[in-house]
Amino acid sequence: MNMLRVPTPTSRCNFGLARCDITPPVGIYHRFWGAATHDRATGVHRPLTATVVIFEPPTESGAESAGQGVVVIALDHCLFWPAEMQQVLQQTSDLIGIERSRIVFAFSHTHAAANTSYDRVGLPGGDLIPPYMAALPAKLAETYQEARRSLQPAVFTYGSAPCRMGHNRDFWDAQIGKFACGFNPDETTDLEAGVVRVTNKRGKTIATFVNYPCHPTTLAWENTLISPDYVGALRATVEKATKAPCVFLLAPCGDIGPRVGYVGDPSVADQNGRQVAYAALSALEELPPAGCDLIYRGAVVSGATLGDWRYSRATSGEWPARWSQFQFRHWQVPIPYRRDLPAVQTVQEEMQKFCAEETAARAAGNEEAAREARAMVERKQRWLTLFAHLPKGPAYPLSLWAWRMGDAVWLAIIGEPYHWLQAELQRRFANTPLIFAAIANGWASYLPEKSDYGKSLYQVEVALMEPGCLETVAEELSAQISRWMTDVMA
Repeated sequence: MNMLRVPTPTSRCNFGLARCDITPPVGIYHRFWGAATHDRATGVHRPLTATVVIFEPPTESGAESAGQGVVVIALDHCLFWPAEMQQVLQQTSDLIGIERSRIVFAFSHTHAAANTSYDRVGLPGGDLIPPYMAALPAKLAETYQEARRSLQPAVFTYGSAPCRMGHNRDFWDAQIGKFACGFNPDETTDLEAGVVRVTNKRGKTIATFVNYPCHPTTLAWENTLISPDYVGALRATVEKATKAPCVFLLAPCGDIGPRVGYVGDPSVADQNGRQVAYAALSALEELPPAGCDLIYRGAVVSGATLGDWRYSRATSGEWPARWSQFQFRHWQVPIPYRRDLPAVQTVQEEMQKFCAEETAARAAGNEEAAREARAMVERKQRWLTLFAHLPKGPAYPLSLWAWRMGDAVWLAIIGEPYHWLQAELQRRFANTPLIFAAIANGWASYLPEKSDYGKSLYQVEVALMEPGCLETVAEELSAQISRWMTDVMA
């Protein structure tokens, strides 16, 4: 097809944003890694933040639209387990007057924040968890009101650029005869850093989004500092260049981790963050002015016959009505539990056994054996935390969110889907920008590809749902996108 116009996918909405510091106190319970030998955070690498973002339908004459849109809270935490998540979600909903279904907590998934699970309260630093969590909803509500005061009409422009910081992390270790969760040089992994530029009616950039699929696991068991991992330097680098807030949203990355990770050196996390930031800035530099398409103006006779392409307003008059389309849906999909999940009593007995092994190893002065036993205790404790809050019945009610804004669709999912979900939906909807937020409103399970079940993969071992769960989610989201985007040019 000989095109004379290259359209720029665009959205219009009312947009507000504000940020607050949510860094936990030094000394809080910090351990997220089984191999870690410390419990308390000893300092702060970079502050943790919460960014409250309001998306609402465009309105005329400043008409009130609160409650008709979506509130995204981009949070520098690994996750909240169900008890903590429901408490923070409900209290935040009550304070800001927005129904729970329209609030999306988008976790950055840094593994170097505080471990705020209430089952850690009795451990060193655990006494700091309840007051920290109790203060969070009020802080978020105050930040929401600040974001609300900044609400203004905005135009969204979408792009992407390749970024090789993340890579497949299913490495076959022939020495132990099983997969190790780490950089896999045998796999080709093509990842994109998705970007969104938000501009006001004067064309000024007022915010950017970076959407990248990679676990923030640069910092691991050797690290004792509170840190947003690579996300901190990513945001700082983009913000320095754009002079506007940068919001990070984690794309599906259940099988993706940093090429260089599992270290204790914060400078490596900063390096990883800058790598993603530079890719994002490259994509942002490529974007046209807001509301402009690339249009062919004709041939120009010169030393060669040249094709003259220029950016120009997509329309000569008003914005296309399509760009202002705003649709929202939150729904739950019942995904069957695995039939081979361990019994609670079995997990409890195994944890007691590893506790005894840790005690015996320490008494014998065998620190390596003690560390490994302690790591196994951590694995079993996570199972028990999950089981304590699993919904009853044969299936898990998996929450999905989708909101269409103009030419783009934004998607959120509870849990950790494999990157295949993003790649497959982008393949199906190549002309529709898709922005993802994984680990939304807590953690349900890993969602591996069906073909990976039966392999000795960490993600499969701890997955709660039957094979085919990821593919089911893909079909659900695909059907919703198809229903919404029938009016968008192919």
